[in-house]
Amino acid sequence: MANNAVSEIDYHPSIMNQLVSAAYATEISLARTAFENRDYSQSFYHLERAHTLGQRSTLKHAYAHWLMFRVGLQQRDLKEILGQVPRMLASLLFSRIWVPLGNTGRSRVPAMKAMPVPNDLRHLFL
Repeated sequence: MANNAVSEIDYHPSIMNQLVSAAYATEISLARTAFENRDYSQSFYHLERAHTLGQRSTLKHAYAHWLMFRVGLQQRDLKEILGQVPRMLASLLFSRIWVPLGNTGRSRVPAMKAMPVPNDLRHLFL
């Protein structure tokens, strides 16, 4: 019986939201550090993870796309730049309605394609 009580507490929506928010903040921080160090591939790696974590929050979702747009600008990657513009707009409109689970948010993947959630983040998507 005690195990069931702990399980219910561990997975209570408000606690899960806090865990997801903390993981999102960590990924954004790592992405920004990599960006400042001009390590754009590492920045994208963390932004993809932040995108997956932040999709259900309009502001977090849009911010991840904004940072991807900025990395694309630094890399002079026209496909990424042009792909992020409609994604930023869509994130403002659709984040609370429907998002494809696990989608990384990059312009090189279909915007509506569900993708596997990284193994180390799966526990946050119960």
